[in-house]
Amino acid sequence: MNYTLVPTEFFLKQIDELSKEARSIIEKRLELIKINPFRNKRVEGYSLFLFRIRFEDNKKEKRVIYLVDKPKVILLCILDRSKEYKDLKKYLKSLGY
Repeated sequence: MNYTLVPTEFFLKQIDELSKEARSIIEKRLELIKINPFRNKRVEGYSLFLFRIRFEDNKKEKRVIYLVDKPKVILLCILDRSKEYKDLKKYLKSLGY
């Protein structure tokens, strides 16, 4: 079963700000998510099926956060790892989750 990727507007704004290298890494990983979105580590502490993709941009650790809602995968946001997911609740609330 192939999943459909649905990016939020906020995610699209964030990805435009990344370097070309980081965008190409994310694009490759998103192709794998279409096949199996459960391949990455789950984000703990939420009742939603939230997962993350690790990557690096300009020597900073970042995470793509996505929600699996069969048959869709909703690309929510990109977080700085240094903030330890503190902004995630705010992003989820603004998106209605």
